[in-house]
Amino acid sequence: MKHPAAYVQLLRWARILFVATLALFFSLVAFGNITTPGINFPFIKHVLDMDTLFSGSELTWRAIHTPALHLAAFCLIVAWQVACAGLLWCGALQMVRARHGSGQAFESAKILALAGLGAGFLLYGAGFLVIGGEWFSMWQSKTWNGQSSAHIFLTFIGLVLIFLVQGEPEIEPMKGKNR
Repeated sequence: MKHPAAYVQLLRWARILFVATLALFFSLVAFGNITTPGINFPFIKHVLDMDTLFSGSELTWRAIHTPALHLAAFCLIVAWQVACAGLLWCGALQMVRARHGSGQAFESAKILALAGLGAGFLLYGAGFLVIGGEWFSMWQSKTWNGQSSAHIFLTFIGLVLIFLVQGEPEIEPMKGKNR
């Protein structure tokens, strides 16, 4: 279906800005983790140590007590956040460059943004909810439970992802003498 150019441009700019907002989010999260690791590194350590679970929990056999592995997990998460930010910034830039093109050209420009959104969804879905929440029973900790934040991040990412994958309309040709 074809739409007026102003509608198509507004829709494209909204998609670009939503992707850029998530790029900024991942950039700030990664920046914070790089410049002040003492804030979130203890979180990773306690989740992996499983030292704040319910008293007598039978699941603590899954715990990882090796400091080098705590650091490796933290570094992997930060690297993943940096990668998400990079993919999203590059995706937003590609979308900006394609904003005046055809619907198909703009669709093609979304690829890096989609990769960044998918990577972010994996980080908070698989990493924090599945591995942290279920395998390391983060849900049992009153102190070191990041599931509510992960749910917020997943909702944010998911809504942008749904908005981004909607088909791109074509621009309606101008009518009348002034083509």
